[in-house]
Amino acid sequence: MSLNHIRYVGVNDHQLDLFEGQYPVPNGMSYNSYVILDEKIAVMDSVDAEFAEEWLNHIAEALENRSPDYIIVQHMEPDHSGSILHFMRTYPETKIVASARAFDMLRNFFGVNFGERKIVVTDGDTLFLGSHELHFVTATMVHWPEVIMTYDSTEKALFSADAFGTFGALDVEAQDWVTEARRYYIGIVGKFGAAVQAVLKKLEGFDIQTICPLHGPVLSDDTKQYISLYHTWSSFAPEEEGIMIAYTSVYGNTKKAALQLAEKLSETETVVVYDLARCDVFAAVADAFRFSKLVLATTTYCGSIFPAMHSFLHHLEERGFTNRTVGFIGNGSWAPVAIRHMKMQLEKCRDLHYLQNEVTIHSALNEESTRQLMTLAEELCQPNE
Repeated sequence: MSLNHIRYVGVNDHQLDLFEGQYPVPNGMSYNSYVILDEKIAVMDSVDAEFAEEWLNHIAEALENRSPDYIIVQHMEPDHSGSILHFMRTYPETKIVASARAFDMLRNFFGVNFGERKIVVTDGDTLFLGSHELHFVTATMVHWPEVIMTYDSTEKALFSADAFGTFGALDVEAQDWVTEARRYYIGIVGKFGAAVQAVLKKLEGFDIQTICPLHGPVLSDDTKQYISLYHTWSSFAPEEEGIMIAYTSVYGNTKKAALQLAEKLSETETVVVYDLARCDVFAAVADAFRFSKLVLATTTYCGSIFPAMHSFLHHLEERGFTNRTVGFIGNGSWAPVAIRHMKMQLEKCRDLHYLQNEVTIHSALNEESTRQLMTLAEELCQPNE
């Protein structure tokens, strides 16, 4: 980090295979924590309890025989709050700064009240460390109700809690920030777009030159681009024009239709294809939000749809999928009902435009269903109104 008085004291986790028990993290995770050095010293958040000793060693090295005055708890998920008790026992004079809701959660998690060591903060409150002035911003439901963010007006740095975070440890080869941040945002924060929009509005008055999230790299090169992406994602608008095809296939016939459609569309359009039974479903979910158009292709299965497609549509609905154009391909050997069931599962999603041309396959592509496929391709290539 190039900031004058802020030290990074986070840790990397390569023991983890699934973040929050569901998101694949082949490159691990970082749990970020920071120390602000001034006349008074503030530690920004803790880390997962599994890494408490390593984290405390990092803090001791950064402090150079001084003691911290404050620990600021922005977010209470255990990957960020798990080491708080270890810290408070190590530094018994340190005060803990958090929202009122966070103190309720601290009591629920650890059975500790902290008494006179508590400092409750809310929107607009400030904390002076000497030359550094910290401004607190409530960030309710981004993505938990107790969250606060902290702006350091001296360093012009925003400590953004889980916002602007990514999957991946920091001691591996640099990953594409947009890809990992999108997968992280859509998967974990995405449902709460209105709350994110509210916080972005609050942040407009700050000159943010550096963003220090709780996961992933510190961002200091043109922070406006990251904030702009968060505006797009939280407004549920498509990030770019393009077509995603998501399919499941039992014996390869639905796959053949999906790939044939993709080949035709790729002559003029940006196209990505996901086999939902084999891919990281959350990468597929992220790209469904990324692109303006989605084609769903699956088989009738046990009178409904194939399980991997059912799961995918559940994730879309749960995260507020909206404002997209959707096309359908359904396969069924004797009673094809897949398209009807896909639409039923999307009923709670708002402002979806269903394409008029649908493809019904009876077991395998034939002349008629191939014609339907090409007609669907033509409609998909029409510009959105």
